[in-house]
Amino acid sequence: MASGLVLPRPVTFVTGNAKKLEEVRAILGNSIPFQSLKLDLPELQGEPEDISKEKARLAAIQGHTCKFCFSLFILISSKWFLQKIGHEGLNNLLMAYEDKSGYALCAFSFALGPNAEPITFLGRTPGKIVPPRGPNDFGWDPIFQPDGYEQTYAEMPKEEKNNISHRSKALALVKSHFTEVGYTFQIDPSV
Repeated sequence: MASGLVLPRPVTFVTGNAKKLEEVRAILGNSIPFQSLKLDLPELQGEPEDISKEKARLAAIQGHTCKFCFSLFILISSKWFLQKIGHEGLNNLLMAYEDKSGYALCAFSFALGPNAEPITFLGRTPGKIVPPRGPNDFGWDPIFQPDGYEQTYAEMPKEEKNNISHRSKALALVKSHFTEVGYTFQIDPSV
């Protein structure tokens, strides 16, 4: 049963990654009013769900309510790891192993305020690590090939990737939650 909770402003997606934000916009469309904000949050260690929740808490403490913080993981990937060793480095690390399977995981955590327990939505896409193919303009997309596809994320048309990705699966859960709870937005256009 929908509770009809009224949110005073759009949801804030906390990210500094323009490509992630582009995908969120493409996937959500106008289904949830949102804005983006780049915050300098610490690079935390731990389980993806715990990291995402803690980043949502930290953003809420800084006074940004109604926010999503999202973390993205594939094996041990982070922007720092990828910057240091690159796609070839990850492939070299895996060269000794026959099994190159893995999964892409997207964790979105939603916090209504600094004292609210964040709610987390996880989307997972199984696949495997392959030698880089396709444009090298978005993280590890050139080396991740989802199960059932012959293309890497980087080789796929954006619409196709956005329909099957870990991010789209997590955002489908977000949309479902917003519908179930019955959030509405009372947004002042002058703010």
